[in-house]
Amino acid sequence: MLQTLTDWTGQLAGILWGNVFTLAILLGVGLYLTIKFNFIQVRGFKHSLHLIQGKYKKEECQGEVSHFQALSTALSATVGTGNIAGVATAISLGGPGALFWMWVTAFFGMATKFAESTLAIKFREIDENGDVAGGPMYTLMHGLRMKRTAIFFAFFAMVASFGIGNLVQVNSVVDGLSFVVPEIKTYSWIVGVVMAIMVGMVIIGGVKRIAKTASIIVPFMAVIYIVAAMIVLLNNFTAIPAAIETILNHALNPWAVGGAAVGEAIRWGVARGLFSNEAGLGSSPMAHAAAATNEPVREGLVAMMEPFIDTLVICTMTGLAIVVTGAYLTAPEGVAGASLTAYAFSHSIGQGGAALVGVSLSLFAFSTIIAWSYYGDRSVKFLFGEKAVIPYRLIYTVLIVVGAVVPLNLVWNIADITNILMAIPNLIALVLLSVLVNRLRQNYFENKAAAEES
Repeated sequence: MLQTLTDWTGQLAGILWGNVFTLAILLGVGLYLTIKFNFIQVRGFKHSLHLIQGKYKKEECQGEVSHFQALSTALSATVGTGNIAGVATAISLGGPGALFWMWVTAFFGMATKFAESTLAIKFREIDENGDVAGGPMYTLMHGLRMKRTAIFFAFFAMVASFGIGNLVQVNSVVDGLSFVVPEIKTYSWIVGVVMAIMVGMVIIGGVKRIAKTASIIVPFMAVIYIVAAMIVLLNNFTAIPAAIETILNHALNPWAVGGAAVGEAIRWGVARGLFSNEAGLGSSPMAHAAAATNEPVREGLVAMMEPFIDTLVICTMTGLAIVVTGAYLTAPEGVAGASLTAYAFSHSIGQGGAALVGVSLSLFAFSTIIAWSYYGDRSVKFLFGEKAVIPYRLIYTVLIVVGAVVPLNLVWNIADITNILMAIPNLIALVLLSVLVNRLRQNYFENKAAAEES
């Protein structure tokens, strides 16, 4: 039964992702928004860093969390197993060239993140208790009067929270840890139970507790992993130029590697790039909607940094580590996903490297699971009202145990399917409301320039 479901979902995921139309839409919208907003990811980069650092006067406004906490919550969802398992899967299936297309997806994705999070602040709802609800469903409903499409998005966001935000995460933890301690595979349900208890203790407290936990975990886990990856790269420093040449060849040169290889690199690079940084998915705007700001563009600029940190920094380190060590060529059969990254690190810095991947993976997954629980409960609230939130959180917590024992391929297939079904209505909103976002952007920077001159 499970094998049949795996095969069926694999075929559907292949149809959704394995065509030029899907990839053209995902990259095309990002390219369109990049041009529309006058390369905001380049021009607004420095200002975005200043906002995150809190260099500007705090606003008197509604909201539940700071810019940094909103970014940390969103990053805790995006900086997850996609940075370890997703990159490795992309390279395993699409070759080294997939990493280049992850870069392309991230660059254009910065403009997409800017747009969707700006709109999340513009069209969010704040109730009498100060609780915030925002995201693409509210943008679709209030900005475009497209209630049915808003319901469509919220439903698939709810379903996606169980896949990309839950099952994939704990499944990848088991995969990574079992490379270090093979016996874990036999007792994978124990890993699920432990993670379920830890997650349950956090998510019952709502967005404020999630944001507080994320703002502590995210910087800590990112530093641990980046230091380990830097050691691997320094140990193989002389191989980096050749690795970059290999990546570019496999991504862009059909005469060197064949047209089919380049096609697979594009397919898996874009698919895993979207999975990793979630640009266009519509998930992270739900976290940014809770930010304490009255200025939509400010939060859009803060959100813009997610693909940069997630993909252009962390995913790049993972991908380069796998390519410079040659792990994608020498790994034993069956070593893929998180275990391939663990193999690459152990190849360079011994078993301690694999253990570091396992620890990083566990922290990444934990933070992603708690952040996605918030995305799911905002979607559930939109669909069924506040009374459904607690039952949702309980189901979500129980499914963590299930995710530890189901097959890896099935979990990834479900994540890929729900990803694209979430993205479609969100991308429609971004294109239709791009004129509004651009006007907000222009007004913001004109006012900023006037304030600096006065």
